[in-house]
Amino acid sequence: MSKEELKDEVDKFLTGESEASDLIYFKLYKSQIPIIEQALETAALMLGSDRSRGYCLEMICADFLAGANLDNGNPEILLGSLRRYFRFLSPAQQRRFVEEEIAPISQTKTFAA
Repeated sequence: MSKEELKDEVDKFLTGESEASDLIYFKLYKSQIPIIEQALETAALMLGSDRSRGYCLEMICADFLAGANLDNGNPEILLGSLRRYFRFLSPAQQRRFVEEEIAPISQTKTFAA
């Protein structure tokens, strides 16, 4: 096992996270920090306070991409965002969503593939 692989395995054991991570640095102006902090705090409230700031930032970016791609017609990015949001629902909410939103669509069989 290489030194990097060993480091990754130790990190996984200590943090309980199975996905590799990396640090990304941004230069921010002091005037930007309150807006970014407020967006991260709002996302944390919506997603659950146990979510990391990186996860909150990912969801903010996914939401932005979903909205931006409504205009230029890239449905794959919108579909990816919907999949991420669906995972936030509890199993009961996921079933209810499928029953109320997806089942009626599949019963009509008029949607485009």
